[in-house]
Amino acid sequence: MHNIWRGKKNLTALAPMADYTDSPFCRICREIASKPFIAFREMVSSEAIIRGNEKTFKMCEFNKIERPIVIQIFGAEPKNIAEAANAICEKYKPDGIDINMGCPVPKISGKVLAGAALMKNHNKAVEIVRILKKINLGVPVSVKTRLGWSKEDEILTFAPKLEEAGADAITIHGRTKIQGYAGQANWKMIGEVKKIISIPVIANGDIKSAEDIKKCLEITGADGVMIGRGALGNPWIFKNDEYEITNQELINTVLRHARLHLERYGERGIVTFRKHLAWYFKGDRIVGIKNVKKLKAELMKINLLEELKKILQTQISV
Repeated sequence: MHNIWRGKKNLTALAPMADYTDSPFCRICREIASKPFIAFREMVSSEAIIRGNEKTFKMCEFNKIERPIVIQIFGAEPKNIAEAANAICEKYKPDGIDINMGCPVPKISGKVLAGAALMKNHNKAVEIVRILKKINLGVPVSVKTRLGWSKEDEILTFAPKLEEAGADAITIHGRTKIQGYAGQANWKMIGEVKKIISIPVIANGDIKSAEDIKKCLEITGADGVMIGRGALGNPWIFKNDEYEITNQELINTVLRHARLHLERYGERGIVTFRKHLAWYFKGDRIVGIKNVKKLKAELMKINLLEELKKILQTQISV
């Protein structure tokens, strides 16, 4: 088995984010990344996979350029998760399977008792990892979780159990389920986990710059970092050090991403691409624009690639 986690240090990973980490965005991040890089695709439902849901299967498709690629699965029933993982591995042959044990969204952690709810049911969480290792998928099995349901030190009992069950790596978001995305990620607690387990630990939460990556690795001693919202509209975060992008590079990357998005989703894809534009033109990344507010408003109305091209080339000085 080729283990994508073995021997890696200072790894960067793109976090699985619903509606964002699809094939086009993973490709953009891969093309820009200059550090060791792993892309995690948006999570898919184990129940939908075993029902043969075509849309869910399509979410797992990837271009070989994206490798190494990890497919993340969520669910509550160990046997169903195992069946889904096996189906995905047979059909697409990804480089890893990751189990979501940290999603705080009520429809995942409440309704179906998956995601973060598994932190309250250690026996079931352990059973999921064990069954996946037992069926021998031929790829490493990792877990993405949080510090706990309500207390930050819950991870100190949860993580060793996942390691003992056979998990090949663990990604820890430095917040509890109750916190959601509020407050500050506790990197120090991730560091405490790193001291007590021997499998790779990936730190996640509040990483928005090269400086944050460096600081997080220093505090946690982790084997790498996973970046979620900090990568939206900013795939350059996967380059080495602080990277200053030019307006021309910004335009080129946005248009490249838009073309890949259209390839994947067809002509109407430009409408769903607007969500990425909102992130690319957030903050003070762009210089030399007289009216940023007007630019953003126009970008949110585009229906054609040509319209996007025209707006970018006429309103952004290069």
